[in-house]
Amino acid sequence: MGTITETLSRWACDLKYEDLTPESIDAAKRFLYDSLGCALGGYQTHDVKIFLEHEREVAGAGACTIIGSGDQFNPLSAAMLNALMIRAMDYNDIYWKQDPSHPSDLISAPMALAERDHLSGRDLIVGIVLAYEMAMRLCHVAVPGIRERGWHHATLMGYASPVVAGRMLGLGWEQMQHAIGIASCRCFTLGCAVAGKLTMMKNTVSPMATRAGVEAALLAQKGYTGPENVIDGKEGMVHCLGEAWDMSQLTDGLGKRFMITDCGMKSFPVEALMHSPTSATLHLLTEHRLTAEDVREVLIESIARAADILSDPAKYDPQGKESADHSLPYCIAAALAEGRVTPLEFKEDKLWDKRLRSQMAKVKVVANEEFENAFPAKQCARVTITTSDGRKLTHQVDVPKGDPRDPMTTDELQVKFDALAEPIMSEQRRTKLRDAVFALDKLDEVGKLMALTVVDRK
Repeated sequence: MGTITETLSRWACDLKYEDLTPESIDAAKRFLYDSLGCALGGYQTHDVKIFLEHEREVAGAGACTIIGSGDQFNPLSAAMLNALMIRAMDYNDIYWKQDPSHPSDLISAPMALAERDHLSGRDLIVGIVLAYEMAMRLCHVAVPGIRERGWHHATLMGYASPVVAGRMLGLGWEQMQHAIGIASCRCFTLGCAVAGKLTMMKNTVSPMATRAGVEAALLAQKGYTGPENVIDGKEGMVHCLGEAWDMSQLTDGLGKRFMITDCGMKSFPVEALMHSPTSATLHLLTEHRLTAEDVREVLIESIARAADILSDPAKYDPQGKESADHSLPYCIAAALAEGRVTPLEFKEDKLWDKRLRSQMAKVKVVANEEFENAFPAKQCARVTITTSDGRKLTHQVDVPKGDPRDPMTTDELQVKFDALAEPIMSEQRRTKLRDAVFALDKLDEVGKLMALTVVDRK
């Protein structure tokens, strides 16, 4: 019997643009547009500036465009940097089942290789749909998820990224199987990347897995070999990370429908489980015309992992953006103090705003067993605000904005994109980039798209 990596490799190598559904093609364009907006916002962050400076010192020259700056690097550096830009603001897409994932962390791999090898927009669409398929299927296999076992979900991206990169390189299935082995047996990521006091590594571990996948595929193309049993064989992932797996989720129904249409987008630049309570809080503030001074307490009922990960003691005193955008108390405090939760609330000056920080003490987060049982089909959160005059106001959100059941419209996507890109990109350039993305299936070379991602405002 063949291994799971053989099954995945054979299918991925055979996948063609003609196999895709109209819905998956449209979704690929929408997620690319959203990801490029996130990348242009990420380009302006401090951690991306550090990594760009580092790559300018160590990276080899190449034909792959770096979003924002326009530097031309090799595909490894381009995959890393562009993925980091997409991820840096924690504003990109989200899919959460047994494990969470941000499949757009992988988009930079097909972008880099498609540009280098003069591939078409249709080729890039195949790469994007494949990236989502692999990343999202991996979210289902561990029961409970590997996050519950102490491992970060970037571990799973180490299995997905070489498949995507290998498909763009046109590898044979045996080469792709080796690429999976090369990348994944060394990409295990500790859960401490997102636990307690957070650092810049929170947004960096998945881009590193993306880069590893590109390197693995390039090595396999030259004949380098890797283990075939990295998922289900002796001392593979299943062996090493404990019992209870449903590997049928990786292979059943491949190609019958595409997972990308089930992925969600973010309407706030914060951790995924914070979207429902943020929406509920803002709803109450708007409906009852409340200011921060009108609020005595905010009680949030959510699932246990939200109470644990997002409101531990470190989250009541976030020392940087990385902790703030994973801090439910900070996020709710921003809603109280500013009446909104946008990228502006995570800039350095706002992180230390005394009025905003004083609101965090009002926030209490508790686990709700009913909501726990409904997760992940629903991401329920109930918010009860106690006002200074003693009223108790309650609102519940089960599906956050951006979920496929309440999707962001194209107009809402453009508002998000423009807010992120406007400081560094003219309206004319933004319009050309948007038009190129939504006509991606007609583009003869991906390099033409990448040229439009370079900023024209300093």
